[in-house]
Amino acid sequence: MTAILSKKEGPRPSNAPRETIKVWDPIVRLFHWTIVTACTLNLFFLEEGKYWHRVTGYVVAAAIALRIVWGFVGTKHARFSDFFPTPTKVVCQIVDILRGAEQRYIGHNPLASVMMLCLMALLIATALTGWMTTLDAFWGEKWLERLHGTIANGIMALAFVHAGAAILESWRHKENLVWSMVTGRKKA
Repeated sequence: MTAILSKKEGPRPSNAPRETIKVWDPIVRLFHWTIVTACTLNLFFLEEGKYWHRVTGYVVAAAIALRIVWGFVGTKHARFSDFFPTPTKVVCQIVDILRGAEQRYIGHNPLASVMMLCLMALLIATALTGWMTTLDAFWGEKWLERLHGTIANGIMALAFVHAGAAILESWRHKENLVWSMVTGRKKA
């Protein structure tokens, strides 16, 4: 079960150090920033279909494979079982947000879990369609190239939503979630 903390904290002197706990292990953080870097490179800087674009795609495929394995054998908050988003969990979080009584999650919250799994599925589909364009059977197929590009654009759109949600949640919970993906730590 995902750890949930109340929004309320006891009084703390303004100069008191804020206690933190380890949440995101190095593999989760390396996966996250590898994907961010690879998607940025492939979407905005590298020429489509050329050598470095393909190499970056293979790096993404390897990162996804590692993350899937780590989702079953990794640390507590890295495991899919810790954050799998059931419909009930997602609806409860949405209702809590609308009521202004959303709980704080140490790991992924249900909506973030949906986003992560959607992004991973799109990354897999992009890597697969990109690889397929190199096969003789699909060489030069415009429908496959369009599909690959459409999926990649979907990743970009969801990544912007993801980043915006992280900023909004950081503000709402008074916690820098982007920085926690750098350090691996969140406030206790």
